[in-house]
Formats: sequence, structure tokens, C-alpha cells
Amino acid sequence: MLSPVSKRHLPHPLLLPPLSHELEKAGLLNKTKIAEGGRKLRKNWNPSWVVLVGNSLVFFKDPKSQTPSSWKPGNSCPESSVDLRGAQLQWANNLSSKKNVFKLRTVTGNEFLLQSETDSLIREWFNTIQSVIDRLVSLTLCVFVCGGVLFYDQKPKTSVPRSASNLENTERKRVRSRLKKLILKRPPLQILQEKGLIKDQVFGCCLEMLCEREKNTVPRFVRLCTEAVERRGLETDGIYRVSGNLAVIQKLRFLVNHEKLNLDQSEWEDIHVITGALKLFFRELPEPLVPYGFFTDIVETIKMSDYLDKVDRLKWLVLSMPPPNHDTMRFMFSHLKRVMEHAKSNRMSTQNIGIVFGPTLMRPERDNANMAINMVYQNQAVELILNEFDRIFELNIPLTPSQPRTPNPPSPKDPFES
Repeated sequence: MLSPVSKRHLPHPLLLPPLSHELEKAGLLNKTKIAEGGRKLRKNWNPSWVVLVGNSLVFFKDPKSQTPSSWKPGNSCPESSVDLRGAQLQWANNLSSKKNVFKLRTVTGNEFLLQSETDSLIREWFNTIQSVIDRLVSLTLCVFVCGGVLFYDQKPKTSVPRSASNLENTERKRVRSRLKKLILKRPPLQILQEKGLIKDQVFGCCLEMLCEREKNTVPRFVRLCTEAVERRGLETDGIYRVSGNLAVIQKLRFLVNHEKLNLDQSEWEDIHVITGALKLFFRELPEPLVPYGFFTDIVETIKMSDYLDKVDRLKWLVLSMPPPNHDTMRFMFSHLKRVMEHAKSNRMSTQNIGIVFGPTLMRPERDNANMAINMVYQNQAVELILNEFDRIFELNIPLTPSQPRTPNPPSPKDPFES
């Protein structure tokens, strides 16, 4: 069935005609959805049977029953599908500890990560999907340029007028002029924020940017959570170890990103929800509290045999970190020491806190074969900082590992303590 297209408006990608339903590619990949409608989601990797057909990428939950030769439209129930019209594709190894990862973003704000352990396989998938997206972009441009005299069917087929080149130049100038006027009329970001149309994110925001925005070196959300724990949770059995209700934690996470929060309200009475949200905040930092560049040095420091040398070098590394990382770490460990002081009632010993916060506050940039061994050193690093908190944070002037040790001076009052 042929349909005319108006030349006055660039068609939305999802209004373009679909491509044919011929199978382009099918196979097993690891998949996780990281955003829905622009809202960030927690990674949850699962194997998925992926089928590229027409302008859609289709995901099936039961990959064992599928083979590329046996798949046909309608013979299985898909878990979900992605429309590739207007989609964007890019390599995204920086978004995951896994290797061979690329990100697919749709026009509706949904984002997926796809991964395979086989380098050649994932590149083949990337190139095939990109070629489909490029083909759809070409179709969009053709619809736009050819305007009212363009007709298409489902293949699609086009009929281009003789004056297409002149029309193309005219339409480009018109679009350029309209875009320029639109950009000039666009209100500044500050006004949109003041009107509440744009909210700054807290979860998933870079620590340095968040602290700069709040004009402090310790995030406000970290202060709110630790204050709530110290008011009514220090005696709670398994504090920070017991998991809170995930749905309520996600609700708290949403509200933090969109409005001011009062943790004394009755809906947050479960202290495990607050501790769960605080741990989630640290896990969702783009770079952990202990920056990636310090991870290897800290692990090598924990391996040192001389205890005092180990403490001095760890102190030097901690004090060398950027102010937001250093001050937030000092604040958190000061809080965790107060948690540890109530170990008889909450059963959170130094070792238990190390197990919980080792992988939460520090991790390598890329997972490797030493992941299990690294986790042991992560836990030990947290334990050492807790045990030697006064020594590690007693001065604001970094000591180099080669400097001679001096007797411990009286520990100054912690400025973060109330």
C-alpha cells in the first residue's frame, strides 16, 4: 500500500516504514538493561538468545531451544524487543567490568549492554546492527529530502524527482535556520533547574561533580544516611550486613534524585533500607570511593610484611586522594568505627564490616583472574583503615613512604563528629 509523506516535517524515526522481516542474525549474547526511559537501572547480566530481524532486535529468555537455522517469526515468545529506528550504538567497555561490551540506546531512552567473551563474535554483531541502523538513517534522510512527492512501500522503494538536489539544499537551509532559532530560544540550564524541570542526579553521579554542586567534600546523602543510622540503628543486629527491601530502596533512590528527603518519616523506619540505599550509592559511583588508580597500590601495600611500613604507606596513599574521596572516606570510616563500637549488640566486627565494605568502596577497573584474591585484600584494607583510623587520618600533610616514622601525636578531634 503506497502512502505519501509531507515534505514539511522530518518524520519521527518510529513512524518510518519497517524493513522486511528477513532474519539478519541470531545467536547467544549476554545482555543487561541499564536504563529505561532515561532512568538508570542496576545491571543484571543474563544470557539471551538475540535475533536481529527487520528493524528490530528481539530477546528470548530461553536460548537453549533456539538455533539460527530453526528460528522463524512467531515460533517463540520473545522476552522483549528493541526498535532500531533512531537507535545509537557505541562500544562501552568502560561501563562494565566485562570485556567486549557495546551499548545500544533507543529513541525512547532505553539502554542495553550486550557482551560476548568472543571478540570476533561481538564485533560481527556490532557491525551488523550498525549497518541496519545506518540503513534506517538513510531511509529517514530519503523521506525528508524527497518530501511530498516520495512514495514508499515496505521494501522500501522510492521515486525521486528531477529537482531532488535543489530541493535537498533548500530543505537543509530551512532545517538549519529552524534549529538555530530553536537553540537561541532555549532557556539556560539554571532556569530549568530553578523551575524544577531538570533535576540533578545523586545516584550514579561522579563524586567530584556531586560535591562541587553541593559545595562540600562529603555528599549530603551520605551525611543523611549515617546520621539516621547513628540516631536509631547502631544497636540493630546485622546493621549494613542485612539487606533491606529492594523495592523500598529503589523508591528511596528515586526520591533522592528528585526531591529533598526526610529519613525520619515512617516509610523509612526500616534502618536496613537506609543502609541498603547508602551501599547502593557507593556501588553506583562511576568510579569507586577509592579511585581506580589507587587500587593496585593499596593491594600491594596490604601485602607488605612490616606492619608499621604498611600503615604509613596506606596513610600516604589515602592522603594523596582527591579531597572529595579523602574526606568522604574519612567521614565513612569514622562512622563505621562508631558502628564497630556496638559490635556486642549489632555483631558487626571489624572483619564483618570489611567483608561488606571492601568490594563496596574499592574495586579494580577490570575484573580479572585474581578477582577472588583481590577481594581478600579489599576486605583487609578496610579492616586496616578501621584499626588504624587515628594514625591514617591524623594529619592533613601526606607522608612519603621513605620518610622516617615519628611517634604518634595526640589524635585531633574529628571535624566530622557532631
